[in-house]
Amino acid sequence: MSDEPYAGPVIDAHHHVWDLERNNYPWLRPDVMVAHRYGDYSAIKHTYLPADYLRDIAGSNVVASVYMEAEWDPSDPTGETRYVSELSRETGVPGAMTAQAWLDAPDVAEVLAAQAAFPLVRSVRHKPGAAGELMGNRDWRAGYALLAEHGLHFELQTPWENLAQAAQLAADFPATLLVINHSGVILDRSDETLTGWRDALENIAQLPNVVIKASGLCIEGQPWSTDLNRGVVLDMVRIFGADRVMFGSNFPVDGMFATFAEILGSFIEITRHLSDAEKHAIFYGTAERVYAPVIRS
Repeated sequence: MSDEPYAGPVIDAHHHVWDLERNNYPWLRPDVMVAHRYGDYSAIKHTYLPADYLRDIAGSNVVASVYMEAEWDPSDPTGETRYVSELSRETGVPGAMTAQAWLDAPDVAEVLAAQAAFPLVRSVRHKPGAAGELMGNRDWRAGYALLAEHGLHFELQTPWENLAQAAQLAADFPATLLVINHSGVILDRSDETLTGWRDALENIAQLPNVVIKASGLCIEGQPWSTDLNRGVVLDMVRIFGADRVMFGSNFPVDGMFATFAEILGSFIEITRHLSDAEKHAIFYGTAERVYAPVIRS
């Protein structure tokens, strides 16, 4: 074990950028407010470009990042990929990305082939619904079955209550890496919630083709704090092992609660008592293995 805070390179495994003047993100339109686990998200309804992200991470050791699809206009899933690829060429942000794909759409085979052809794309995301109902849908699963053909991972964002279904999905498709987004989406820190969440993680962590992002840990109506998140971060490391856990900022969304430096600093403080190898895995190694992002020079 080491008591020194991690000072090595960092890969941010989950963030967004968006240009609301140039592109269409239905949920970010001024006249739209969808249900969101953080409540009112009006504060992020503004353009956020790589220059803004680079400003936010200034002074950190972030050397690469992974873009997460941002619910771009669903009628043009590859449009987002083209746009983000253009940003990457111009700015070095991001170094890899997750693309949009609707797995139950009639044209899913063509969309997955097109997305996989972009050099930046490593994975796709299609949220399976609040109750996880799509994970049992025949058409959706047929689309999921195509991911392995293209070497694509799947990004799963769903409440922890649905992780039993996700475990079955991972078992049924062992050739596809399943990446749990946002720590399994924990909405509060009650004893009941944490017990159920830990049990769900213990179950799905038995599947070797599952990893988890330590991200999205803010709670509606509560300020960000290290103490609030210490236990859940260490639980993820204990349950999955550091080589299956990766740090993600979820910026600019989590920027509603804290600065990038505050969030990264919390993670560094929480993990300071882990071994050097564990810290390196959480902040760099796991994401490098999963996404192989281009490192900024």
